[in-house]
Amino acid sequence: MKRKVNIGLIGAGTVGTGVIKLLERNSSGIEQRVGTGVVIRKICDRDALRLRRIRKMKIRGVSFTGDAMDVISDKDIDIIVELIGDVPRAKEVILSAIRKGKHVVTANKAVLAKHWTEIFSEADRQNVLVYFEASVGGGIPIVRALNEGLSANRIRSILGILNGTTNYILTRMTDDSMDFKEALAIAKQKGFAEKNPSLDIDGLDAAYKILILSSLAFGARIKLSDIYCEGIGHVVQKDIRYARDEFGYILKLLAILKQKGDKIELRVHPTLLPQEHMLSSVEDEYNAIYVDGDAAGETMFYGRGAGEMPAASAVVSDVICLARDVYNNIAGCVPHVLCNPKKKLEIIDIKDIETKYYIRFTTLDRPGVLSKISGILGSFDVSIGSVYQMGHGKKMQDVPIVMVTHRAKEGNVRKALSRIDRLSVVRKKSVLIRIED
Repeated sequence: MKRKVNIGLIGAGTVGTGVIKLLERNSSGIEQRVGTGVVIRKICDRDALRLRRIRKMKIRGVSFTGDAMDVISDKDIDIIVELIGDVPRAKEVILSAIRKGKHVVTANKAVLAKHWTEIFSEADRQNVLVYFEASVGGGIPIVRALNEGLSANRIRSILGILNGTTNYILTRMTDDSMDFKEALAIAKQKGFAEKNPSLDIDGLDAAYKILILSSLAFGARIKLSDIYCEGIGHVVQKDIRYARDEFGYILKLLAILKQKGDKIELRVHPTLLPQEHMLSSVEDEYNAIYVDGDAAGETMFYGRGAGEMPAASAVVSDVICLARDVYNNIAGCVPHVLCNPKKKLEIIDIKDIETKYYIRFTTLDRPGVLSKISGILGSFDVSIGSVYQMGHGKKMQDVPIVMVTHRAKEGNVRKALSRIDRLSVVRKKSVLIRIED
């Protein structure tokens, strides 16, 4: 009789339940791909109510526990699937499993982003594998694409819509003319936003994910503090409207990686894209990742970035790959990812990037205001590409002046805006949004 590959599941929440369902539902197809059966032997969760719910699914041959070490220490379990939300505990589970010689599948982007070098260095020492497809893009197979399908390429850039919550909010603000608070409330009602959505709104979730993709692409040590991160909480409806109606741009929260010689740009922020750009049409809770390689050229990966079954799909695909290697006694012979703790990349400071900018000034409706603004911009080597100016017809009224610049260094733009904002005719702090085209 063929030896089956045994799974220990730690974390039986939404994604964990999806994993159980998928392994049961597609067991025959999975067995064909692996060469033997793949079965869950132990399920761990500290929440007794969750365990009771899972017991009702009547999975054969499964035992239940509230102690993760009961699963990790079981000599018959080959693969640990870690699906815990808590970062310190998840890190402890992953490292304990590695040190026990277990292969690991995780969906925890925060743990990987914060402890990448420690986890993969330990995995190399123990000759075990850590798979993490579900950590970025949910059901989108971007990790495997970078690690295998595009492995012959030097990655020149990655632009990603990596957070479904913020993309849903910006879609409502763009398509339905909602303000930020209204769009956020709808996102919460529909279950696309957490009760406390700060991780998403502030851009940190997307930063975790672009860190993982950049670590994967370059095999180098990258710290979370290396990433410039700006969320969407300050975005107002009028800028979305002006950018689209007057200049043809769509606003997205983008995670951006660009290779510039021996340096890279690594940043997350609201970004304007031309309406014809492939990422501009990605709406609602969907994610998309645009990758440019020196051989394959431009490719785009699109799909649902979260949810029970999309995430479970990614987790189970990792289980299948690992189980195949376990069954054939080759798991751990070759590392899953390149991890050189000594290799560091030079990250370009946000002040030194060069791009185009959308800028909105709020000024008094007086003659010569635009001339003063353009003069200051010009003194800092910032040239204007196009301008939209609305006059009220009444002097002393606040009016918007909206412009798109040519490419300029961000440090110069900031210095110019600092001086412009001190002008007596400027009524509010200027608004700046970066453009990628």
